[in-house]
Amino acid sequence: MVKKAQKVTCGPATGSDIGCCKVEAIVTVDDRGQMVLPKELRDRAGIQAGDKLAIVGLERYGKTCCISLIKIEEVTEMVKSMLGPVMKEIFQE
Repeated sequence: MVKKAQKVTCGPATGSDIGCCKVEAIVTVDDRGQMVLPKELRDRAGIQAGDKLAIVGLERYGKTCCISLIKIEEVTEMVKSMLGPVMKEIFQE
């Protein structure tokens, strides 16, 4: 069963609603470690069968506290935008 999303805000409590984060769904992990991303979320994120997702974990006090899923195409673009200028400078020398 998937529960409705609740809106929460990111960043410091300033009284303004930034609206950057929200609980999209609550899912259950089965005994094989699998879970189902709700169809509505997959549709909004443009995730289709066979898509590759990078799993990014954030650690705090030695334990993973947050896990994000990022489409691999987005990760590729992030890497290109960060490393592209550096690599261009290296190869110009």
